[in-house]
Amino acid sequence: MNKPLKVGITGQAGFVGTHLYGQFGLSQDFIRVPFEDAFFKYQLELDRFVSTCDVIVHLAAVNRHSDAALLYRTNISLVGKLIQACENTGSKPHILFSSSTQEERDNPYGKSKYDGRKLLEDWARKNKSAFTGLVIPNVYGPFGNPYYNSVIATFCHQLTHGETPGIEVDAHVKFIYVNELVQHIINAIGSRERGIQTLNIPHTIEMQVSQILDKLVGFKDLYFDKGIFPDLDSSFDRNLFNTFVCYIDHENFFPIALKLNQDNRGSFVETMRLNSGGQVSFSTTKPGIIRGNHFHTRKAERFAVIKGKALIELRKIGSKKVMTFELDGDNPACVDMPIWHTHNIRNIGEDDLYTIFWINEQYDQNDPDTFHEMVDIAP
Repeated sequence: MNKPLKVGITGQAGFVGTHLYGQFGLSQDFIRVPFEDAFFKYQLELDRFVSTCDVIVHLAAVNRHSDAALLYRTNISLVGKLIQACENTGSKPHILFSSSTQEERDNPYGKSKYDGRKLLEDWARKNKSAFTGLVIPNVYGPFGNPYYNSVIATFCHQLTHGETPGIEVDAHVKFIYVNELVQHIINAIGSRERGIQTLNIPHTIEMQVSQILDKLVGFKDLYFDKGIFPDLDSSFDRNLFNTFVCYIDHENFFPIALKLNQDNRGSFVETMRLNSGGQVSFSTTKPGIIRGNHFHTRKAERFAVIKGKALIELRKIGSKKVMTFELDGDNPACVDMPIWHTHNIRNIGEDDLYTIFWINEQYDQNDPDTFHEMVDIAP
């Protein structure tokens, strides 16, 4: 059995870094070496970080800035500090550098990425170390910063916060979903190819900006406004929907009340409307019992309480903030689980709790996409 690789990510707290760090944590092949942005201000801390790592994924960069010259200088400076730390400590980690298809364009960001890649190539050649340059298309996915990381992040934020999106240029844009990019990075780390290489990461979808906005407006109309799940059968629709859901203000949007119809025959509750397939399950839970304490990286899921009293808790992976929702079957309601949020449901009543669970894909024991992590973590 191979020894786990010690992997560090500069820009760990950023959009791609958050997903990559999370995915490393799901594998026994890696030991994560924590990184903080402040390390670039303190050379000794950066030296310590570099000397600990077998692999470094260099993501840290400024994507946008009103001062183009400052953007260029900052990105080149970060590369220089990383190289200096390697030289200070005699370290030769496999460095993977996040570049961009913006290299092809005549702009300061693209030039900073190209020049930064060449500096690291020269260092690797001089020191006979492994280096992988990753030329990456536009990336979208959950937790991207609106008005910064991608137009999709901006549209999702606007549509879920009462704003009206606008299109400045209706260009054809090539995108890759963040989970797909993360897998490319992991594959590059595990590749037997060593030395100096450049990988052009392929895009997985190409659409006009207006087409993407039309899909997101459809999600808003169906799901956000009417509570109907859209068709999630294609991987792109599922990925885009999961992205959209993560921009909803969950604490104020949920729980969603479900209509309780009663007459002399009994009661009837409609728990969900679907334009998608998946799997529906029913459970009873004894008083005091907790179900869950796990999260998913791709599955859309709904908990609908139709009898009894429940406490549903959610926490984003990497965060300490816990969102709580109390539901009562006397007033049936539901809460949807965003991806990368560990969640549980507890029976806080004195009688059995009746819950209906829906998930957008059938359970596959060989690929369950279910990872254990307690919602409540020690302070």
